[in-house]
Amino acid sequence: MSQAKVLNEKEIRKVLLYIAANKHAARNKAMFLTTHLSGMRVGEVAALKIADVLEKDGAIKDEVYLLAEQTKGDRGRTVLLPKRLREELHHYLSSRFGIKELKAINLTDTSKALFATQKNPSRGFTPNTLATHFHNLYKEVGISGASSHSGRRGFITSLANQGVSVRILMQLAGHRGLAQTLKYIDINPAMMRSAVELMR
Repeated sequence: MSQAKVLNEKEIRKVLLYIAANKHAARNKAMFLTTHLSGMRVGEVAALKIADVLEKDGAIKDEVYLLAEQTKGDRGRTVLLPKRLREELHHYLSSRFGIKELKAINLTDTSKALFATQKNPSRGFTPNTLATHFHNLYKEVGISGASSHSGRRGFITSLANQGVSVRILMQLAGHRGLAQTLKYIDINPAMMRSAVELMR
């Protein structure tokens, strides 16, 4: 089975422009960037609850602990959220609830899905419906070979490209072994060029 395509910067911009011009832009952009900036699996993104990302003071957490039932492999894991993603999640929740200060969201039911759907505002997406959402998104944009796994592969490849050690990548991805992580790294000409340019 072929692996999901890793999107380049131009393709990522193309997807973001498409999302911005269509319905549910804030939500869809936040979901897309959650896979690309945190490396979460599509099932983990679907399983996120508001309480997973929102502090009592209304700040977006800088790390999310996923319970065993929210992730793959029957064990919990911690996912780190970079600043850009925290800003995007803040914007999305602000847009969703129509407020600037997110603290008031804690007065609502924060066990509801982070990414709500019209059909299921409480439970939100299932892993399958979210995978289908990404499939349709890439199809609409005209990027073949991309899937709900593209963001996760892109996250790992991008960090590898910047010299992050495979052991750190393994931890960030929530993998149990290095071999599994190595399969995710998309070796590309730019990466090989950067490698040889290290020679003095």
